[in-house]
Amino acid sequence: MLQFKIIPVTPFQQNCTIFWCDETMQAAVIDPGGDIELILAEVDKLKVDVVKVLLTHAHIDHAGATHALASHFNIAIEGPHKEDQFWIDLIEEQKDRFGFAHAEAFTTDRWLDQGDKVTFGNLELEVYFCPGHTPGHVVFFHRESKLAQVGDVLFSGSIGRTDFPRGDHPRLIKSIRENLFPLGNDVKFIPGHGPMSTFGQERQSNPFVADHLV
Repeated sequence: MLQFKIIPVTPFQQNCTIFWCDETMQAAVIDPGGDIELILAEVDKLKVDVVKVLLTHAHIDHAGATHALASHFNIAIEGPHKEDQFWIDLIEEQKDRFGFAHAEAFTTDRWLDQGDKVTFGNLELEVYFCPGHTPGHVVFFHRESKLAQVGDVLFSGSIGRTDFPRGDHPRLIKSIRENLFPLGNDVKFIPGHGPMSTFGQERQSNPFVADHLV
């Protein structure tokens, strides 16, 4: 069964998340944006075996500690989609602009796309390509638990910004309504920032993507 722990990191309070299999204790860290000491302390506390880093997208608050974490455990990096390569290339510039003490560019071991699967322990996550906030944003979904890690695509009561380079508001709305909402109203999701919600709740009341707006 899937277990998870949310660890807010960086001044942006980004929801870095540890997903793990409670049968094997193998784990993946999703979106290690920074504060690697906090992530490592939680890994030790949970007594999990981290075997992968997974990325929804490559903004610095989601990917800044990717290189450090992958090097520490000598593990593979999977994600995001290849269209986010340019954001990876800009991590050093982002570091200076946003005042991050430590952040390094990295080379992903596996780009992800719609329909791909990510596995660790006895768990399988489905990958959904959801561009708009960034051109290479992906979402991870564990069907058995009805739980999604959606990064900065969707939030409780809001959606991701699209005023960054290569952001695309219409594509973001399309990603949410055509790729995420069909997964089910009862699906809970972990956003990149802020509290969890469900797709059903957002379909009812989100001022950007609610059903009554269509």
